[in-house]
Amino acid sequence: MFIISIQDQFPIGKVIHELKFEVGTEKMTVSDLIRKRVHEEVMLYNLSQPGYFQGLVQPSDIEVTLNGNKLRQKRNLDWEVQAGIALQAFQQNGFFILIDNCQVNDLDELIEIKEDTQIAFIKLIPLIGG
Repeated sequence: MFIISIQDQFPIGKVIHELKFEVGTEKMTVSDLIRKRVHEEVMLYNLSQPGYFQGLVQPSDIEVTLNGNKLRQKRNLDWEVQAGIALQAFQQNGFFILIDNCQVNDLDELIEIKEDTQIAFIKLIPLIGG
């Protein structure tokens, strides 16, 4: 087992969030990586329920405030529901993932994870207008 670090970034490279957690395998699919990441962030939230949720995908009852994303009502989140939303968002280009500066494109793609592997989730910014 070893600890990996995942950074959430905007397309310009600005880091907006970092999450570290243990993994027990050196090879996993992109789908497994997303599911593991969501599981860890939801478990951390559920343990302390700080009021603000900093995750890959936001629950539907999120209120955007100046201090971050706040759940309208404190409650436990279901990591499997959040993971399903995240997997769908990946498939619909809601975000993309760089592993050691190389983009992965398929949920079934097998990736090698080491302690020094750089993992970045690039969150895309929706354009407003019309």
